[in-house]
Amino acid sequence: MIVFEKTVSRVDQRALERFARQAQRLARVPGDVAVLIADNRRLRALNRSFRRKDKPTDVLSFPRRNVRGRAGGDIAISADIARENAARYGHTTADELKILVLHGMLHLAGHDHETDNGRMEKTEARLRARLKLPASLIERSLIQRSLIARTLAAHSPKPRARAARSSAARSPRTRGHTSSPAKRRSPR
Repeated sequence: MIVFEKTVSRVDQRALERFARQAQRLARVPGDVAVLIADNRRLRALNRSFRRKDKPTDVLSFPRRNVRGRAGGDIAISADIARENAARYGHTTADELKILVLHGMLHLAGHDHETDNGRMEKTEARLRARLKLPASLIERSLIQRSLIARTLAAHSPKPRARAARSSAARSPRTRGHTSSPAKRRSPR
């Protein structure tokens, strides 16, 4: 079941419910799963209450304990962040919601990308390809970290290479001058 606490334009609720059932089956999540699509304010409150992080987040998962062979759980998704990410990554909001539903389902199945040495990432990539979805959350996170590292490296001061102390190193020719010795100016 999907509950839209916040309306998302151009998203077919029935199609998203069909997708959620398919993702649940592929992620092997038993039991009932409810998905809440809400605004940033609601996700911030949930994140603060359950994770002690006072900021909105894109997706939260709440697994239920296995009672009589049925586990399942709840997933909360920020419609605001989904819309922003869809625009940022060049796909539809519906696709972004599907990416978040899949990610949440994998957490309900017991995966944890922070501690599983890449197993969730591989599973998510495989299922994303099977479901014909754009890049996953984990892939985007890795790409963003890589871009940030490259940007920081490009803008950090570079250590200066020490010039060799030989007489050849002191000649203007070895310091990058390309003019012929006859055209070089004498030092003043």
